[in-house]
Amino acid sequence: MVRRLWKDFQGDIVAVPGRLLALIFFLGLMIVPLITSDSYLLRTLAFANIYAIFAVSWDLLSGYTGQINFGHALFFGVAAYTSALLNLKLGLPPWATIPIGALASVVAGLIVCLPALRLRGPYLSLVTLAFPLILLGLIFAFTKFTGGELGISGIARISTSRVTDFYISFGVMLVSVMIMWKLTDAKSALVRTGIIFHAIREDEIAARASGINTIRYKLLAFAVGGFFAGIAGAFHAHFMRIAGPADLDLFLSFQAIIWTVFGGITSIYGPVVGVFIMFPLMEYLPIVLKNLQFAEEVLPNFTEIRMMIFAVIVVVILLFMPEGIAVFIRDKMEQTCPRCKLSNVWWRKNCRACGADLR
Repeated sequence: MVRRLWKDFQGDIVAVPGRLLALIFFLGLMIVPLITSDSYLLRTLAFANIYAIFAVSWDLLSGYTGQINFGHALFFGVAAYTSALLNLKLGLPPWATIPIGALASVVAGLIVCLPALRLRGPYLSLVTLAFPLILLGLIFAFTKFTGGELGISGIARISTSRVTDFYISFGVMLVSVMIMWKLTDAKSALVRTGIIFHAIREDEIAARASGINTIRYKLLAFAVGGFFAGIAGAFHAHFMRIAGPADLDLFLSFQAIIWTVFGGITSIYGPVVGVFIMFPLMEYLPIVLKNLQFAEEVLPNFTEIRMMIFAVIVVVILLFMPEGIAVFIRDKMEQTCPRCKLSNVWWRKNCRACGADLR
């Protein structure tokens, strides 16, 4: 049995450069606390883990099913506020408030999905954009309950150690990404949702004509996307110890889109790459600029400069790597067999499985 597992590992992981790089990345991320005890670095990586879940959940909903959601922060904020209120008002611990907050996001996802059953394209996007604004209005209207602009603070921590925070967020991120990857894998023989999501995105009318219940799978996509975005929002609230209007900010929704497009939309691993490149870069860029001798004279507004560099990087990627940086690198490292459709390393002349000519 061990020999067969090792053979499958060699064939499915070692022989495919993209998957091997993913394995090395996750193993490297796992040993970071063993190499350094820098609190700020561990905090940055913990938040990157959370935002990776959030970005991948947007990719599952919008990238794979074509239901473009401009208000994805709604799920994030609903879970954050639900977890905060349950923790402060009822005294529930984080291990209970986080899954309940995620389930509240599922309910929000199903509510948002109701217009999606009749709307498509830009009309659907505009409707999803309105829901976070509606919830923000309710938050500002009931300030005694929601805290208004100040939000809800004093939430219980998940742990008292940065290392523990990092490993918890890393474990949740790894499990969440693997589940979403399996749900969207069109080649999976066990879970068939992936190929159905692809069919709905490409041509919903043809999918319906083929006998696919598109309404059911749209509901599923919104529910699953809302659940994992809620997991991210609830964890974020407990890590920050506050839930506020920033959790529903439209810029947060657009950040998820930017991270996904930067890494590679409709790929699951693309959003993870986008977050782990862009988020730490934007966090450490002000520190690097402040350490420059001429920075205070030439670059007085570090926040504005950071956002300008962020925008320039995104524009450059869209111009030269329109499919995303992760997909661009994968395509350079791998080639697909025209006969059996298996991935092979770029220097092979014949397919590793069927022996077909790859040149």
